Amino acid sequence: MRHFFTPKVRLLLVITVVLAVAIGVITNLTGTSLPELAVQSVLAPLRMAGSKLTDQAERFYGYVFNYNSLLEENEELKAQIAQMEDDARKFDSTSRENDRLRAALDLKSAHEDFDFVDGYIISWGSNDWSNTFTINRGKNSGIEEGMCAVTASGQVVGLVSEVGPNYAVIRTILDSALEISATIASSGYNGMVKGAYTSGLSGYLRMNYLPSSAVIRNEDQVVTSGSTVYPRDLILGYVVDADFDDTGVAKYAILKPAADIENLEQVLIITNYNVG
Repeated sequence: MRHFFTPKVRLLLVITVVLAVAIGVITNLTGTSLPELAVQSVLAPLRMAGSKLTDQAERFYGYVFNYNSLLEENEELKAQIAQMEDDARKFDSTSRENDRLRAALDLKSAHEDFDFVDGYIISWGSNDWSNTFTINRGKNSGIEEGMCAVTASGQVVGLVSEVGPNYAVIRTILDSALEISATIASSGYNGMVKGAYTSGLSGYLRMNYLPSSAVIRNEDQVVTSGSTVYPRDLILGYVVDADFDDTGVAKYAILKPAADIENLEQVLIITNYNVG
């Protein structure tokens, strides 16, 4: 009997008993049978992988949904910004228009004999020696060739050179071919003003035929002398330099135009005034 169970058989019996006890304990503790544990062991990795896939799918769906929401929000913001910019432009335009109207009222108060027609600039044309633009008013508004164009502040812009039924072409004071009788307001010296492009000073004016003895100072105001074309005392520009001309017997002055020609939007055409 002592050798009935071999060592291997005894070891197998011990392992069997231990496994049985372990299974019993686990079953009592978890309430799960051994086959169920085996199935759960197999399914656990699959469930974990499925859970990860589900999480990734939810995150992807959330990303797509949020992306579309952001796109819609971005388009709404763009529309709001565009509307705000349009409102700002309209406000600026209205503000400038109000400023021009106030200035025109002041000009009318200072020159009660002036009759005006306002016009907006619709196109520009220029070359090396001339400078012109076209406004949206013409013969139907009482405009004729040879009428003076000014800003609402009374700064000389130019002269009407061509007229159609609903348009007029203005040749500006920067044009080298246009000459205007002028006076230095502070001293009374007289001369002729024209565009200074041919003198190598594009964008400036040149006042010629000033007396050699004339005392000319920077910032001296130059105004129209008055004629059948240009009313008296309209502002032409301000002296920025002076010197003797090529003959040495007369002086000239370089003027900065009073009117900001390049940034004009609207002008007034003086259709009638008291020449006397």
